[in-house]
Amino acid sequence: MGVNKHIAIIPGDGIGPEVTNQAIRSLDAVAKKFGHQFTYSFALMGADAIDKTGDPLPQETIDICKASDAILLGAVGHPKYDIDPAAKVRPEQGLLRIRKELGLFANIRPVATYPSLYHLSPVKSNLLEHVDIVIYRELTGGIYFGKKELNETGTEASDLCIYNVSEIRRIAALAFEHALKRKRKLTLLDKSNVLETSKLWRKTVSEMSAGYPGVELNCMYVDNAAMQLIINPAQFDVILTENMFGDILSDEASVLSGSLGMLPSASVGTGTALFEPIHGSYPQAAGKDIANPVGAILSVAMMLDHLGMPEEAGTIRHAVEWTTQNGFVTKDIDPMNFYFTSTIGELVCDCIMNKTDEAIHKANIEIRKSTII
Repeated sequence: MGVNKHIAIIPGDGIGPEVTNQAIRSLDAVAKKFGHQFTYSFALMGADAIDKTGDPLPQETIDICKASDAILLGAVGHPKYDIDPAAKVRPEQGLLRIRKELGLFANIRPVATYPSLYHLSPVKSNLLEHVDIVIYRELTGGIYFGKKELNETGTEASDLCIYNVSEIRRIAALAFEHALKRKRKLTLLDKSNVLETSKLWRKTVSEMSAGYPGVELNCMYVDNAAMQLIINPAQFDVILTENMFGDILSDEASVLSGSLGMLPSASVGTGTALFEPIHGSYPQAAGKDIANPVGAILSVAMMLDHLGMPEEAGTIRHAVEWTTQNGFVTKDIDPMNFYFTSTIGELVCDCIMNKTDEAIHKANIEIRKSTII
């Protein structure tokens, strides 16, 4: 029986609208195949919102998000704001605010590798085998949200990093529960030999582990973890860490896949969940139809899992694997023999709808439109 879901769409900045369009196409293909109905409301955030309203997160966007079953975000950011670190209004403020407004305290980033892309990773191919990691990053606490001070002469600054037990417990519970569904292994990354907040994280998570006897808990200093992600990434399954460490290490882990454009993410908590590719807005590529839409498309798969549609999510993941294995990739992956953003989106939709053939003739795929015969 088909379901009806209402999705908030925030195209955002740079390549955001382009990759989001392809993600919507994949969602529409799933709806058609499985008899569902998805309706959309479009909203502003980031530099686009500042340009049009003066506010990186207009109240209308918040209202649309709260009234939706899920949110799909493209990307946020523009270089005209990056060159002025003293700017009072910045695109990223919208992202931080929406996390707070919706209570999105957990950012979930899966990092998978594809054998056909091993050669693109700076890590040796033999180290990439069996790499399948999920990172749980705390999203609404820590140094990003702590009190910030700058002295009158501008010569001394401070940022307060603060966490409480309830903030730690709520995301740790999600990580433990997810570990139970996977390899039953959870690694906490911290700096407890130096930081009081990390000591609280380690104490709290270690105490919680007694309630999950089926999960093996390992604790690792974050600097060692940064090295281990490169020299032996397959040792990790579910990773749990605080806001800033998670921000840095999830970007580091993304290089394992071969391209930042391949990875999706979910932000969940007490309100409507938000799904987005982990890449930035990449304004240099905007409007050129060359951006990689896979991260956005896989974010839709995570959305479908969240909405209780695992079969539909699996169909999207299979379609992405099919395109990748058959060499249908964007310019970031193959600068010489690449396919356009819109072409990849159409190929994914073709695969979802079972319109593909095992005997692929790449010569039959036009530059901008797939015509598989």
